[in-house]
Amino acid sequence: MPKSRTPQEPEPGGEGAPEPVGGRGPEPAGDCAPQPAGDRDPERAGVMARLAASGRANSAVTVMFHSAVAARQGLNATESKTLDLLMRKGPLTAKDLAAETGLAPASVTGLVDRLETKGYVRRVKHPTDKRRVLVEIRMEKMAGMAEVFADWAREVEELCADFTTAELETVIRFLDGAAERQHRAAARLSR
Repeated sequence: MPKSRTPQEPEPGGEGAPEPVGGRGPEPAGDCAPQPAGDRDPERAGVMARLAASGRANSAVTVMFHSAVAARQGLNATESKTLDLLMRKGPLTAKDLAAETGLAPASVTGLVDRLETKGYVRRVKHPTDKRRVLVEIRMEKMAGMAEVFADWAREVEELCADFTTAELETVIRFLDGAAERQHRAAARLSR
């Protein structure tokens, strides 16, 4: 069974050492909050600092990757991620989109208008409630998206080969928890 890779740890304070939790500048330290003052375990503090630094780096490259993918399709990142949401969840009402994205209802209306104008979605009548309208993806327009992700998906598969199934379950649990908390934080920011 493959073993997980252990990243080489830089010397404390040396080149490549992680920024302390809290970082520099206006960006938050990452997805993990600093430990309470009473938790003085230096090993855990070091791991938390590395996790925060990794979270920041991952967040930055994720935004850059999805912005590049979106630009290739003539979209902005929000439009692209909305299409991803519709691909995963299926047709949604504008109200559902607002709840899922944390965007204000007026912003969702503009977003759907732009995606419809660009030919990526269409508004259709709800099958059981004719007063409601669903936003659904035009799948014929999405055909080219798979090839955009194919190269990256291969690399992720290679990375996953370095981890046991149990380790991957832990990664999934962490990512699910982080996504849930970030979704709530985004909703609070758009109020």
